[in-house]
Amino acid sequence: MIERSWMRLLASLSDNRKSKIQNRNLVGIVALVLTFVMCGVVAEAQQKKIPRIGVLFIGSKNQPHLEAFKQGLRERGYTEGKNILFEYRYAEGNNDRLPQLAAELVSDKVDVIVTTASVSAIAARRVTKTIPIVMTSGNPLESGLAASLAKPGRNVTGLTVLSVDLSGKRVELLTETFPKTTRIAALQSPQDFEAGAGYKETQEAAKAFSLRLHPVEVQSANDFELAFAQMNKAGETALLVILSPMITFNSRRIVELALKYRLPGMYPTKQFAEEGGLMAYGPLIADLYRRSATYVDKILKGANPGELPVEQPTKFELVINLKTAKQIGVTIPANVLARADRVIK
Repeated sequence: MIERSWMRLLASLSDNRKSKIQNRNLVGIVALVLTFVMCGVVAEAQQKKIPRIGVLFIGSKNQPHLEAFKQGLRERGYTEGKNILFEYRYAEGNNDRLPQLAAELVSDKVDVIVTTASVSAIAARRVTKTIPIVMTSGNPLESGLAASLAKPGRNVTGLTVLSVDLSGKRVELLTETFPKTTRIAALQSPQDFEAGAGYKETQEAAKAFSLRLHPVEVQSANDFELAFAQMNKAGETALLVILSPMITFNSRRIVELALKYRLPGMYPTKQFAEEGGLMAYGPLIADLYRRSATYVDKILKGANPGELPVEQPTKFELVINLKTAKQIGVTIPANVLARADRVIK
């Protein structure tokens, strides 16, 4: 009887020992599984890193259209600081700074570089052949950044600021407004790629309307005063401004000089008219910036920039400043006013 009791006790102790060993083994297995799971979660989080966008702008921090670009990203589910980050670089109107700023973005290993014009995209292209570059505006064909609009073929894509017959429309509006005009001064910055194509189109349009075109070139911001003095001396009666980054960056100065010499002008974007220019006809630049967000989104999702077609402007606006018309003593015909999308009084 006592023997049986001892046997049962020993068996019980043995079972407890086995149970504890099994429990310890189970705990170890669970811990190992949890370790593998956590490693997987960390690895997945690392794979889903927040994309970083490099912003390379030729202008200043007060870029008026940057918000339109961000709005386009928000429409596609991106929120700055949450699931997308930005690295900003501004040349402050100095083209010579662009190469260094572009190199900094490449060194920062951004996922996409967004540029404002051809010259910015060229600076970025020279330091990287792999990081995708999205142009918000520019002339990719004239600058050699794209093989064609339909298939750019390299790491640069986006939007061009040029559109078929845009210059012709500006010349047409000028002749309708000032039918006695026979000669037009064309203000341009020849070092900008955008200006080259724009001037050629303006030349062709001027011939079609039997107008003589007087090219007036500026190389830097210091040349504007002399350029307008020459136009005044030559007796120019109308001005057409060719769109380019340097011209846009000095828009306010150009408008001020046109007012000083009482020279009626046709400008390339509404920005000039809002600053006091007489008339402006051109693409909605903010719309180009907003649409560029589509390219960034597609690229971040795996699209090849070389296979994304470069798009042209689709929205245009004619703005007339009647305050300026009164100030310089000219009258805008009713038929031209009727075509305006916006009139500043």
